[in-house]
Amino acid sequence: MKRHLRVVIESPYAGDVETNVTYARRAMHFALLAGAAPFASHLLYTQCLDDKDPDERELGIAAGLSFVADCDETWVFTDYGISEGMRRGMKAAVVAGRPIRKLFIGRNP
Repeated sequence: MKRHLRVVIESPYAGDVETNVTYARRAMHFALLAGAAPFASHLLYTQCLDDKDPDERELGIAAGLSFVADCDETWVFTDYGISEGMRRGMKAAVVAGRPIRKLFIGRNP
């Protein structure tokens, strides 16, 4: 069985959450169609943690950064800019020596 490229998805979450979730799902779709195995902790962990609670937000970010330590690349989707959380993910990628790709897929229709 072919091993898929494991990629971290970085996209905005806070702010206009509805728009940002739709955008993150599109980023995941893009990565899957590209043959990658994407992971977006901000889509997963916000289903059980409160992103507005600073302690729970920090817990989710820390868990996500731990999980992606063995990923191959970080894909940063920049159509809506780069948030502080995305910057943290990019810094973690640099520290881990993980390549970063900046991508545009167009804003949500």
